[in-house]
Formats: sequence, C-alpha cells, structure tokens
Amino acid sequence: MNTMHYYVAVDIGASSGRLILASVEEGKLHLEEAHRFKNGFEHVEGHDRWQVDHLICEVLEGLSKIKARGINHVNLGIDTWAVDYVLIDEAGNKLHDPIAYRDSRTNQAIANLTSALPKEYIYEKTGIQFQAFNTLYQLYTEDKNDLKRADKIMMIPDYLGYVLTGNAVTEVTNASTTQMLNLRQGLFDKDLMAEVDVDADQFPHLVEAGTLLGSVRRKWHKQYDIPETDVITTATHDTASAVVGTPGFGENWAFLSSGTWSLLGAELNTPENGLAAFKENYTNEWGAYGTYRFLKNIMGLWIIQKVKAELNDQYSFADLADLAQQEPAFRTFIDVNDLRFQNPDSMIKELQAYAKETDQFVPTTPGALARVIYDNLSLYYADSVQKLAQIVGHPITTLNIVGGGSNVALMNQMTADLAGITVVAGPGEATAIGNIMVQMIATGQVKDVVAGRHLIEDSFDLKTFQPDAKQDPHVLANYQAFLARQLKGDD
Repeated sequence: MNTMHYYVAVDIGASSGRLILASVEEGKLHLEEAHRFKNGFEHVEGHDRWQVDHLICEVLEGLSKIKARGINHVNLGIDTWAVDYVLIDEAGNKLHDPIAYRDSRTNQAIANLTSALPKEYIYEKTGIQFQAFNTLYQLYTEDKNDLKRADKIMMIPDYLGYVLTGNAVTEVTNASTTQMLNLRQGLFDKDLMAEVDVDADQFPHLVEAGTLLGSVRRKWHKQYDIPETDVITTATHDTASAVVGTPGFGENWAFLSSGTWSLLGAELNTPENGLAAFKENYTNEWGAYGTYRFLKNIMGLWIIQKVKAELNDQYSFADLADLAQQEPAFRTFIDVNDLRFQNPDSMIKELQAYAKETDQFVPTTPGALARVIYDNLSLYYADSVQKLAQIVGHPITTLNIVGGGSNVALMNQMTADLAGITVVAGPGEATAIGNIMVQMIATGQVKDVVAGRHLIEDSFDLKTFQPDAKQDPHVLANYQAFLARQLKGDD
C-alpha cells in the first residue's frame, strides 16, 4: 500500500507560475517541478490587468499532469504576490480581470489620501509601509460603481482558492499587505475602510495560514482528469511563505527574499511600528503562526529582469552575472527604490538617464548595466541591514538570502562584504518550500516551524559567504550619503 503523502505548492509570481510537487523521502524533502507557465499583465479596458482565468486553467492543467503520473491524492496550497484583488458580484462572478499593482492609477493616491489622513495616523493603526500600490490606495482610486456592485473583494490567492473550492476566505498574511488591518484589533480598520468606500463584510472572513479550505469542486473533475485535491489555505502571500521556508534560527538573523522584489527584514513576535520604523518605511506584515514580517520593500531583480528582456533575452541571468564580474565595481550609484524604475518603457534608458542626471558613469554594455544593478542592490541590502539592526535593537549577524537572487554569488559576496555579516544563500525555492511546510504542519507530518526549518536545512545545499575584511568601508558610507542627497532632492 502506498502511504506516500504528496503536497503541491502553487507558486505564482508576476512573470511565471509553477506547480511544485513535494514529498518526504528518506528523511529529506524532495521537490519536483510538475508544471510551469507564464504570467503577466496586459493593457485591457484602460488598465494593466492580470489574466486571472488563465491562472486557474494552468493550475488545473498542472494537476492533470500530476494525475497522469499515477498520483491520486494531493494536498495543495496557493501563494501569489500581494495587494491585488478581484471584485466579485452577488452571483460569485468577477466584475473584471484584476488591475495590476504596477498600473499607473495610484501614482498620486498616497498624496491625495494622506491629505485627509496623516501618514503617522495610518502607520500607527496598521504598521504597514507606504507604497503607492497598496490595496488601500488601489481601492481609493477604484471605480465607485464597481465597488458598489462588488459583493466580495478577494485577494488574488484567495480568489484562486475560491474558484477551485467554492469557499471564500481572506488569509491574514496577504490581507495585512492591504494597509487596512488594524494591528491592535486584528480586524479590518473601519476608519480606513470608510475613506475608500468599502465595508468590512465585503472581505470574506479572516483565517490564519494552515486552515483547511476544502476539496476541489466536482465540476473541475468533470473537465480535467485531476487527483482528489484538498486545498489548504497556506501563507498565501509569497513572502510569508518564503520566510517560513527560510532556515533561520534564534533572533540575530535576518531574511532577504530575493526575487522580482527584494524583501529584507526580520521575523518578530510583536510588531514594531514606532517612529524609527515609520521614518525608514518598514512594514509589519503578518506572518504565519502569530509572527510579523518586519521588512522593507526593495525593487529587486525586476530591474535586471527588464534589462534582460530589452536585450531580447540574448543573455541568461548567469551570463549577465559573469559579464558583471568582469566590470569595475561601484562606478555608478542609483537609488534602486526610485519610482522611475517601477515600470519604465525602457529600463536601460532609465538607468542611463539616471546616471547622466547625477553626473556618473553611464553604463552601455550588458556587463556594465548588470554591474550597476548588482552593485546597488548589494549596497541597498547592506544599508537596510544596518538600519534594521538599529530599529529592532539587536545585532544582525547572519542574513539568509532565499529565492532566485540566492543564486547570484557575486551579489551574495558583495552583500556579505558591505554589511560585514555572514550570508547564507538558499534555498532558491524557499517560497514553494514554505508553502509546503505550512501544509505539512497542518496535516501533522511536521510538528512546527522549527522542526520544518531543520528539515529544510537538512534537505538542501546551502552556501555560506563570509565577509571580506578588505572591503573598503567608505563605499557603503558614500552610498548612504548619496541616498541622503537624493532623498533631500525629492523633498
């Protein structure tokens, strides 16, 4: 009799999605990619929109592939990016395809909304950083007629789970990114919701990560040959899953989930929403099992992804890292979090224009462009680690880098050198692993997060980067001075 337990992580990012099949074999977690598909937004009805029905079809296609291998039962969890949502009418149908967070509609929303409600007031309530794409500002700019027609507002992963099972929930790790949950009450804040003409009951009831959502509906079995599938509401925000899947222990470690976005921070048991955190725009997103992801959003690998695409994908990411290694370091400083890099028509031209405007070396070759990006991401990471340690009040001695960026050895070593700390890189699939770990804890195969992280540590090849004492400390100091000047110029 086959007693193997199978878990499926549906892990969907801004550019692609995967179904990762997992099981425990000989005491180690075994992962296998069962299905991969493309994702992206398209300009439809005046906005950049996600083709969300396409995602449902791909999930079911992936499950069909798993069934074809003779696997008849799986548990499944879904994680995606945060902040975006689907409006649902009374019949349970979406009003439109959801608008993507990179859409320009919210460009002035923070300024407009905070003219009525001070930023300090919002931060004290929610502890969430100010990003123009937060759900709060998306709803503020939403079509008011559509909001009135909407019976339910569902975050993207919750919507996918709803379509599969017919059951509607709002999972807290993703809901917290809306900047609408009250830290003290643990509920949606009525004052903030009133400002955007939304009622709390338009969001399905809140649930914690690890809640059983239900089985995939029979109608999907009629259309697709898929396994019996029990859906577990995992940590549905991909960063929350990535943190669960990061093998960090004790209190002196920080995480860097390095993908399209870079999310750098610490796992806390209580939120930190004081003045220092507010000034540095750190966020207190809710994590799995009563924790908080105290972190800062950094633009991340999106910049190199856009450059790679503009070069017609002539170079792999490994090629670009090799070319960058051959270039001189630290010739050009940029603020990677400048809004101009959020969704430019040409990332290459935007990088070059920034360098010209600040009287610095202008990168033109693929290697020089990649070097500028990796240099400045490493510098921003090191700067953020220093500020993080000051805010949380204890030293950070280890930075665990997970996600795609954990494979960029050049950037990992520079981050270790600049921050003066140990960098542990891997696993690259931390998001899918964390998704699976929540499922395994929910089904009782793993006792708790600590046991799960030890299983991760034992199952995957992690690489350690020690800081080079020869690194010139003036480089980081000069970068911090540069950022201060840029911020002053913005003011």
